[in-house]
Amino acid sequence: MLRDEPSAFAARLIKSTGSLQAANGHDQNPWPVMEADAFHGLPGEIIRAISPHSEADPVALLIQTLASAGNAIGRRAYYQVEGDRHGPNIYAVLVGETAKGRKGTSGGRVRQIMEIADSQWASERMHSGLSSGEGLIWAVRDPITQWERQGKGINSERAEVIVDPGVADKRLYILEPEFAGALTVMRREGKILSRIIRDAWDRGDLATLTKNSPARATGAHISIVGHITADELRHDLDRTSMGNGYANRFLFACVRRANVLPFGGALDEETVCELGFRLRAAIEAAWNVERVTMTPRGRDGWRNVYPALSEGEPGLLGAIIGRAEAQVIRLAMIYALLDRCAEIDIAHLKAGLAVWEFCESSARHIFGDALGDPIADEISRALRQAGNVGMTRTEIRDLFGRNRSADRVGIALATLARHCKAEKTSRDTGGRPAEVWISTAAVG
Repeated sequence: MLRDEPSAFAARLIKSTGSLQAANGHDQNPWPVMEADAFHGLPGEIIRAISPHSEADPVALLIQTLASAGNAIGRRAYYQVEGDRHGPNIYAVLVGETAKGRKGTSGGRVRQIMEIADSQWASERMHSGLSSGEGLIWAVRDPITQWERQGKGINSERAEVIVDPGVADKRLYILEPEFAGALTVMRREGKILSRIIRDAWDRGDLATLTKNSPARATGAHISIVGHITADELRHDLDRTSMGNGYANRFLFACVRRANVLPFGGALDEETVCELGFRLRAAIEAAWNVERVTMTPRGRDGWRNVYPALSEGEPGLLGAIIGRAEAQVIRLAMIYALLDRCAEIDIAHLKAGLAVWEFCESSARHIFGDALGDPIADEISRALRQAGNVGMTRTEIRDLFGRNRSADRVGIALATLARHCKAEKTSRDTGGRPAEVWISTAAVG
């Protein structure tokens, strides 16, 4: 178990990353396990108090606590990385293998505490539904003005007047219980939702490029938590979401029902109030923090883990976990702020890394070694089943009922070869040798 030594910190990350990379295929990636480091400080105390009285997965409770508190803190606190400012806002998708994952139950429990910690935020800044980019901008819009002529005759003059006061509180927490629907919207041609969500994560300045939409937002502080089943996510997350960087702004976390409570939990009101008051004090203290830095021990730990975090991987998984270092920083900053600290220490870094490792393991569990090309992934699965015998080009085309052109199949095979998922060989047929493809997993 990691203690305080930065060298052990790096060793733990490298060991866990290497062991996960050794797995091939969805079936060989086990259900992820959240390390105890993630339950640091006040968030951990909240989860330990709630968990015995809820059917929700402690992971779902933890992530929604971090997302809610980070959003309530607002955008004033930030961590600087070169020219970019990272705020304490995160995006997360809770992924249940079935609809019985109790994803929604976790949100209700966390909201009970947030209603005490920041009642105005809970009543006014929590919304549901990701239907359009324009709607997202409208929820955090700046005042809208237009030029109007005032007065009469030669004394008239043009003046800029406010036609809409806008939204003063730029915090916005979106809970999307049907995240599959949001993914469907983002696949439609001409929709700007994906771009607006990316801009909100990056900097919080949002606008459309259309002349007839005057609304814009500056300094928006948006957090998103979505719920989806694993099958829906694998089906609906398209290559566009991967290529444009939309997917890697989200933390994907596997969750499932943790308890069976036929009569519900018995979390007493006194405990809820105490936790709410303590969270309120931490959030209010964070309102006075601007630039967040690192302690010397935090810097040493970060220096050791950064190379492995920023290395990257190919394929669909690489696209999904491509912002590992930024995600860890945001998580660690939330833990630090909830500890009423303006500096990220080693304990906060360990907590953020533990959450990230769980989310990376979740992505491996959900997507396995998929490349994001549906044809290449289908061929890869068939080749693994064929084992050392492999498949000829004709057999591969027959997988699709010959509804895919030879060129398209060739591109998919080249993709598999480039990512070392399959290799080409030949088979003696007594005449012209047959081209045969074999999964590298079978060869290995």
